[in-house]
Amino acid sequence: MSSSNNNNNKNQSSRRLPERIILVRHGESEGNLDSAAYSRTPDHHIPLTPLGLQQAREAGRRIRAIISSSSNNSSSSSNNWGAYFYVSPYSRTLSTLRQIGRSFSRPRVLGAREECRIREQDFGNFQVQERMRVIKEARERFGRFFFRFPEGESAADVFDRVASFLESLWRDIDMQRLCHDDRTQTNLVIVTHGLTSRVFLMKWFKWTVDQFERLNNPGNCEIRVMQLGPAGDYSLLIHHTAQELEQWGLSPEMIADQRCRATPSSTNDFGSYLTNSFFDHLPDHSDSDSDSDSHPHPHCQEDGGS
Repeated sequence: MSSSNNNNNKNQSSRRLPERIILVRHGESEGNLDSAAYSRTPDHHIPLTPLGLQQAREAGRRIRAIISSSSNNSSSSSNNWGAYFYVSPYSRTLSTLRQIGRSFSRPRVLGAREECRIREQDFGNFQVQERMRVIKEARERFGRFFFRFPEGESAADVFDRVASFLESLWRDIDMQRLCHDDRTQTNLVIVTHGLTSRVFLMKWFKWTVDQFERLNNPGNCEIRVMQLGPAGDYSLLIHHTAQELEQWGLSPEMIADQRCRATPSSTNDFGSYLTNSFFDHLPDHSDSDSDSDSHPHPHCQEDGGS
């Protein structure tokens, strides 16, 4: 085995993963109450409502309770935990983070970073209410994932930048930029937007476009917890129930996959349900090689030529 392979195996074995990754949608904004607000104010400047501020403070208390109760029950952690925050640069997410932070003392905050790649889907600049209503009706007919707003983005565009963010996140984890103390249990909190959080989960768990289309948007300050399981993989089904996942729009196959990710076994064949959806026309019985060879693909020639 080469020295580079030895180094790669050493890095994999020494990787310290966050205990959980918590996605939080921002609190109620003025745009959630009145879509006409977008015609007066740029999307990134839309503020929280008083209720949104209250929701964010409550979300902070819930997040701290989730993290601290788990640490208090773990003898290995000795109550030594911290949270690292990523936040979208929009006003409503920044305000949400500030309110969430009120539940944490300074030593518990490992760091915070504004991350532009987890911002809201771009709907264009100032949004004329009636025009946006017509455009969103067209999106329903076209499909939410691939429909691109004029002068804006599609969900597929958001997927691409979220994928880039995840590459950076893994580098931060591997290089221990989030926490330098091996004794500290690290928790990531990502304060973002509804569609962005759905795209994040889609990318992470390798969900299909069709599965994305079935997902429901999280409510304001709704929390979705990806928790590290005994096999070293993250699952939504450790903190949440199957009923919750069903309400979010996950299919029975997707929920079964989350259940496998939460088990001690490391032999889970992730995405096997996708294979069935791609090849649902194949027979269940095994075919012999001779049967396969006797019926070559119509585009293949016996001499191997093209």
